[in-house]
Amino acid sequence: MSTANQVHHSPYEQHRGPNPGALAIVYTTLFIASLIIFGVLSHGAAFPRPNGSLTDAQQVFLRFPDAIKFNALFQFGAAIPLGLFTATVTSRLSFLGVNASGVSIAMFGGITASVFITISSLCGWIMAQPGIADEVHILHAVQLLSFASGGIAHIVALGLLMAGISVPCLLGRYTPKWVAWSGLVLAGIAELSTLSLVIPAAGYLLPLARFGSYIWLISTGFTLTKHRQLHTAL
Repeated sequence: MSTANQVHHSPYEQHRGPNPGALAIVYTTLFIASLIIFGVLSHGAAFPRPNGSLTDAQQVFLRFPDAIKFNALFQFGAAIPLGLFTATVTSRLSFLGVNASGVSIAMFGGITASVFITISSLCGWIMAQPGIADEVHILHAVQLLSFASGGIAHIVALGLLMAGISVPCLLGRYTPKWVAWSGLVLAGIAELSTLSLVIPAAGYLLPLARFGSYIWLISTGFTLTKHRQLHTAL
């Protein structure tokens, strides 16, 4: 038999798909860009908070509709790489032989987080449309929905994504231990942020979990092993 017809198999099978680290960078970049572009187009105005002054919020939406629209556009765009990251990482864990419920929990959390940030961005787009900001009570209702979906609901779902991935990664050593442990800590903070629904002071947990998750997503994406035979299945 000629060597040209021989089939050589690598001893280590490798998962194929998008690079989750690159997807995490795109997601992080788009979300942070949404905040920066709002600040630039609004000349440094603070983004309206749902528990702040309704009059002040109305003035921001009336004066800077383009800033709101571009903020919504970039956040809408961020939802796509987050969903792709979720699909890629859960697929890789399944490929590695992880048959635990964490994979399904991570898939549910990541897709849900992507959907909620989509809802929040579309609410932002609605608030920037002509006439919406003129009706302060309608504006406030949509603003509350935008905050609840893009803030609390998105972060809690993101916590499920982090926990669902971190547990099997810790047990199977598919990522460095510090990456897995940081994911579990951030997941706990994310779930505790649910208290912000009734305790306003707990709202400070939201940005802690959000911006901490960016580091975790990128770290997990670049350190999660691709090779099935390097580890035993869970």
